[in-house]
Amino acid sequence: MLAYTYLEKGKFGMLEKSRPQLLDSKDAVVRVTLGSICTSDLHIKHGCVPRAVPGITVGHEMVGVVEQVGTEVTSVHPGDRVVVNVETFCGHCFYCEHGYVNNCTDPNGGWALGCRIDGGQAEFVRVPYADQGLTLIPDNVTDEQALFVGDILATGFWAARISEISPDDTVLIIGAGPTGICTLLCVLLKHPKQVIVCENSHERAEFIKRHYPSVIVVTPSECKQKVVSVSDHGGADVVLEVAGAEDTFRMAWDCARPNAIVTVVALYDKPQILPLPEMYGKNLTFKTGGVDGCDCKEILQLISEGKIDTTPLITHRFPLDRIEEAYRIFENRLDSVIKIAITERE
Repeated sequence: MLAYTYLEKGKFGMLEKSRPQLLDSKDAVVRVTLGSICTSDLHIKHGCVPRAVPGITVGHEMVGVVEQVGTEVTSVHPGDRVVVNVETFCGHCFYCEHGYVNNCTDPNGGWALGCRIDGGQAEFVRVPYADQGLTLIPDNVTDEQALFVGDILATGFWAARISEISPDDTVLIIGAGPTGICTLLCVLLKHPKQVIVCENSHERAEFIKRHYPSVIVVTPSECKQKVVSVSDHGGADVVLEVAGAEDTFRMAWDCARPNAIVTVVALYDKPQILPLPEMYGKNLTFKTGGVDGCDCKEILQLISEGKIDTTPLITHRFPLDRIEEAYRIFENRLDSVIKIAITERE
């Protein structure tokens, strides 16, 4: 089969690999019908994910059809359409039982697919702990509607959930990339008083204005002044940092009111400075970490009910055998790209 592979720092390449086989009774093998490229894939390419293993097939956003299941798999069967979860988790350790599946103690727990074990920018993928890692797609939900459920939409849902958003809140979201937009969709489900999105890209700002007209859109240079002017208490009640740019961490806590919640969703290329003397009197609560992707069934139900729609994010489509061109467009943000769907090979 074709498999897009992490060769070495700075280099991915398409290889021919053997189709994956069941290695454990809890495994499933899935034929990938639709995948995507994530910014985290670029972090691997640039050498910013030390745990990524050269030689693995990349990709962790995908949906597909179950081909084989191990003898202990009970929740899915061959022929089922499924979302593949970005997280691998056993479901039974202390962290899994408390919903912290990103911290699963299994050797392959957390973000494994496309990072430490072969992922889904390929024709087939092996999914460990399939009962936890696969979620059935409702019949009235298309592959494109479900594509982001297992990763960036799960991330946005998790971020909104842990941010304790109330109807009285002013919420600031920093970043209107794909994960930022998914976070916005999930924040809107909480019905806060007002939502502000800060985005440097004119094209992405226009995307937000066009699709979500109730949202206030600002540039970084005007962000703090606008947040202070429209909020009730001198800053945002909740800030979600989804950009991961050089100065967005500082912007996040600087735009928050005292005693606010700052949720850091972004994955940074470099360490961030926590200037405690400057922040001391603000009494902020920071929430950080990788997504706990255990809400996929609920998210799919919301999509089925028409309450979430991420299909406008798909601006480009390429078959697997043209994924190099897809990466070039995505990595360089060409042609107003938001997300690229990777279809089966031509």
